Amino acid sequence: MNHIFNHAKILVTGGTGSWGHELVRQLLEKYPDLTEVRIYSRGEHRQVEMKQEFHNNPKLRFIIGDIRDKNILNFAMKDIDIVFHLAALKHVPVCEDNTWEAVLTNIYGTQNVVETAIANHVKRVVDVSTDKAVEPFNHYGITKAAGEKLMINANYNYSYNHHNETSFICVRGGNVIGTNGSVIPLFRKQLRESNEITVTNMDMTRYLMSTREAIGLIFTAVERAIGGELFVMNMPATSLKTIANVMIKLFGNAKSKIRVIGERPGEKKHEVLVSKNESPFSYVVSKRYYVILPQIHNEKLVKAYEHLVKFDKVEFTSENAGQLSENDIEALLKKEVWLWEK
Repeated sequence: MNHIFNHAKILVTGGTGSWGHELVRQLLEKYPDLTEVRIYSRGEHRQVEMKQEFHNNPKLRFIIGDIRDKNILNFAMKDIDIVFHLAALKHVPVCEDNTWEAVLTNIYGTQNVVETAIANHVKRVVDVSTDKAVEPFNHYGITKAAGEKLMINANYNYSYNHHNETSFICVRGGNVIGTNGSVIPLFRKQLRESNEITVTNMDMTRYLMSTREAIGLIFTAVERAIGGELFVMNMPATSLKTIANVMIKLFGNAKSKIRVIGERPGEKKHEVLVSKNESPFSYVVSKRYYVILPQIHNEKLVKAYEHLVKFDKVEFTSENAGQLSENDIEALLKKEVWLWEK
């Protein structure tokens, strides 16, 4: 279904973030026939930097706006074919301290995306979600779980509108190397400044994948989707201890230390991408993807996926996922150009 991108106009909310940068880069590489990619975000400075980074590419259009502002979002959505919804408040401690702000962005803002997409006859909306939305233990996860429900249920809640041809899907992933506020750039910064890494729990596990791999998998979901599915990346995982050891090997020395500081509010020891309650509705799409069908029965979706192998795990967690070794992580990090910049 690559034709969905041919001559398409695309909107990326939160497009100046780490995921947004890589998404736009791959869109331009993979689909040269794209007509336009609109970057919608709040930060003027980051838009200017991104415009320069992409050498003032004429296919890119930058719009200052907040997904909370339905009027500006509606303006940005005009004549758009596909929306990638990345905008969110995503840092766990920030959302714990600013609970209502997280609701306004991650829930109200997501509903604004749904309603403006329908009003503008957008063909497909892709919500990029997180493992934190599964059995949520922190406020960020709660708001993202609500966002998933808003997206998936939009396929049914607005079915009375016969002019609504918009399909909504979700893609759920875990931690991606190098995203803003993530642990690897933090560890590098700590080693450079104090030669000491702070770890909440050495046995804590997290999913881990490169940004390029994660964005590449999103295209698989977009091209395959019908509407109403939740695609899950089959991501490998590792422990914080393993990450810390590799970072010390690469950026530290014999005097480097690891200091355990204890879990922060809202942190889980292990993350989950497919829960016990979701596994009966899940299928294996490929080695890299699972799909979770909605509990609301949809004959079209069932027929599209019933030939696939059923998901055979009780749940999919960062503890029972394939584990990355220190050598695996070292190989991954050596491919991340930004990590080696001074």
